[in-house]
Amino acid sequence: MTAASPAGQPRYPERDYGKLGRVGVLTPQANPTVEAEFRTLLPDGVAMLAARSTSRAKSPRQRLVDYIEQLEQCLDTFDTLRPDVVAFACTGSAYLVGRQREHAILATQSARFGCPVISATQAIHAALQARGVRRLAVFAPYPEFLLEAGLRYWQGLGYEVAASGRIVTQSTDTRSIYELTSEVAREALRAQAPAGVDAVLLSGTGMPGLSLVLDHDDFTNCPVLSSNWCLADAALRTLDLALDPAGVRERLARAGAATG
Repeated sequence: MTAASPAGQPRYPERDYGKLGRVGVLTPQANPTVEAEFRTLLPDGVAMLAARSTSRAKSPRQRLVDYIEQLEQCLDTFDTLRPDVVAFACTGSAYLVGRQREHAILATQSARFGCPVISATQAIHAALQARGVRRLAVFAPYPEFLLEAGLRYWQGLGYEVAASGRIVTQSTDTRSIYELTSEVAREALRAQAPAGVDAVLLSGTGMPGLSLVLDHDDFTNCPVLSSNWCLADAALRTLDLALDPAGVRERLARAGAATG
């Protein structure tokens, strides 16, 4: 059944697909997680339209910078197609170029492309602000240089990063993140047991995190947010829709049953 808009009617009734909206998703070239999680996070009636952020750079740092600096080229792969909102699903890019440069690029491309272009970091910040978070724990499967850049980013926005830690991957190449599972991440979080904070942020769109957001009593009693969860929520809000945790849980269970 197609979900209804707040007014009870589809926003775009003339469409066969995406009657509630079309969400463009820009995901790093080797990332297998973003599209899978967005399919779970977006409700029926919202279409996901994916494009790949690409770079030929061998350096993980340069690849991440290229993804955001070359955002215009990536958007142009949509050709004449215009999503209703575009979600830039790479948290690390913003950490490396900094908030000022990130916002300048996103503002320019939103105006040029004709729809809101929002980043994972913007979405996380909005989610943290909505929850009144001040003391934050940040965990990520990043190499040290990227984790440190991420901590500086959040501290620069006025958050007290009271705890942080790496979820260790097989190498310092950021593409090794894509081999992680949510259970490996859960074991690492249990071992580090974040406490005394207002929220736990799982930074990185490549690490599966939906089950950790939904069920986290085994490692913390405070809210847990992930990059993809916040980004999908922000995209839905531009369509006057809300992310439904119960619906996410149901779709996640169906996906697990189908692949189990």
